[in-house]
Amino acid sequence: MQGEVHQRQCDDRHAPRGSRRGGEGQDRERELPAGHVAQEMVVARAEGRDDFEEHAGSKRHPDAEGELHDAEGDEGGASDGIVFSAHAKEPMRGGGSRIRSTSMPVAGTNRSSRRAASASPELLTPRLDGPGSRRAQLEAHLRAEVQRGRLRPGARLPASRALAERLGVSRRLVVEAYAQLTAEGYLVSRRGSGTRVKEAAGAVPVAPAAPPAAPATRPRFDLFPGSPDLARFPRRAWAAALRAALAELPDQRLGYGHPAGAPELRAALAEHLGRVRGAAVPTPGRVVVCGGYAQGLRLLLEELRTRGVQRVAVEEPGFPLNAMLVGAAGLEAVPVAAGAEGIDVAALDGARVAAVVVAPAHGLPLGGVLSAERRAALVAWARAGDRLVIEDDYDAEFRYDAEPLGALQGLAPDVVALVGSVSKTLAPALRLGWVVAPEDRKAAIVGHKALHDLGSPLLEQLALARLLSTGGFDRHVRSVRPAYRARRDAVLAALAEHLPAARVHGVAAGLHVLVELPAGTDAAALLAAAERRRLRLYGLAMHCAGPPPFPAIVLGYANHSEHELTQAVVLLAELACAAECRRPP
Repeated sequence: MQGEVHQRQCDDRHAPRGSRRGGEGQDRERELPAGHVAQEMVVARAEGRDDFEEHAGSKRHPDAEGELHDAEGDEGGASDGIVFSAHAKEPMRGGGSRIRSTSMPVAGTNRSSRRAASASPELLTPRLDGPGSRRAQLEAHLRAEVQRGRLRPGARLPASRALAERLGVSRRLVVEAYAQLTAEGYLVSRRGSGTRVKEAAGAVPVAPAAPPAAPATRPRFDLFPGSPDLARFPRRAWAAALRAALAELPDQRLGYGHPAGAPELRAALAEHLGRVRGAAVPTPGRVVVCGGYAQGLRLLLEELRTRGVQRVAVEEPGFPLNAMLVGAAGLEAVPVAAGAEGIDVAALDGARVAAVVVAPAHGLPLGGVLSAERRAALVAWARAGDRLVIEDDYDAEFRYDAEPLGALQGLAPDVVALVGSVSKTLAPALRLGWVVAPEDRKAAIVGHKALHDLGSPLLEQLALARLLSTGGFDRHVRSVRPAYRARRDAVLAALAEHLPAARVHGVAAGLHVLVELPAGTDAAALLAAAERRRLRLYGLAMHCAGPPPFPAIVLGYANHSEHELTQAVVLLAELACAAECRRPP
């Protein structure tokens, strides 16, 4: 191989130049560089192996081997230039020595060309694990790419060093493959322009590539039921809270904190939940900060699993993520019927479960509210058998036609774990939530949280704590609540005018309503037809473990204006009456 480096060592002084040598058996270094890796390199070369990197890659040290650099053109390909790497030994701690390498350009090499060569063009590279030598496989692959026209005449190939690193082979293997294909007339190498596909290389004609697929059309109206008005996120207040938190944060607190969360946020949440939700939070230590509702529920499910629990009840129909998380935790999700008054507590005994996930304030999708009688019965059920009630505090902040309901956890903090988040009040992207669990379960939950992520991001916690403690959070909720009510009213008015046969459920609170469609409506066909008209709807079926009890859609209204919602309902009514969306009698 041309361009081998001659290394000489003499009192840390090195020959400034290298000379090229060719011929078989002349690849051995005159002096062994220090270290076992260098010895392996020399042995590999003496044996004529070109797979040194594969054999010794696990032992290589970035300073333990001289480098032979291409003086390559701007876009890759080998030329005649060489860069000589001088080496010197330096003492290492604990004995031994290491190699210090300094590269000097020779024969017209320049730094800019070397940097450009490292940024090789995109190339489909093969897996060199088939029959035959790796060099033969690489040659066959490149030859076929030229013949197929995928490597077009004039296309630049990657520098030999860059391609060798990408494939995990020696540079010599790539150089020899390029040389063979050049001899066959497929490639051409010119000084300063790298290695290219020869202009006269005969490519087999191929059919023109299919045009790229058109990007998916964005719906005009997306009535997703789980999103607040993202445009009303309090950017200025949040940015100010973040800046203040960062400015006041001591350096030491940038390390790992307590997995249960920042003390400031836990204290602010304890005060807020007690004042606004009627939760029983005697001390901030009962609060565990988590990454949104999903992680909070997962922590509780993992704690249940360590106690030997195997089955957990979920509302049917209900929030589909609950059943998914129960299954992901290695437990069995048992659907239990829920209606306008919440979950059927009497059915829990027959379900043979040790825990249940409920949304007492405003269920998804039916919008049911757990009645006072069922609240009392649920607490009695939990206390009778050392069971746990997991309270999803969904949509509790947004009630329009009735007095606010206190958290179920406030009635029985010994058997109820409260899980909440700011995903509906602020934005889901913040991924901030909390768990207020019974005292005897808290330590295990904190332990699971530590194993999940060692704790939630600190700066966001401190920003939320500041919003809560300064009243900014309450002001934001008060500002969006009337807007959401006006949007709900616009939906109800439009439905009454344009689709009077529909029945609407769950209107008293939250950010969605359930629209029960007229009998005979094919809900699946309606959703498909609406999508074609750029109206994205969400059916009741996605919330059911079995067939839905009636055709319905879950209509979220928080993220659109009143005018847009009216237009969306008009289109919904038109489609609901269309023949294509009706079931045959």
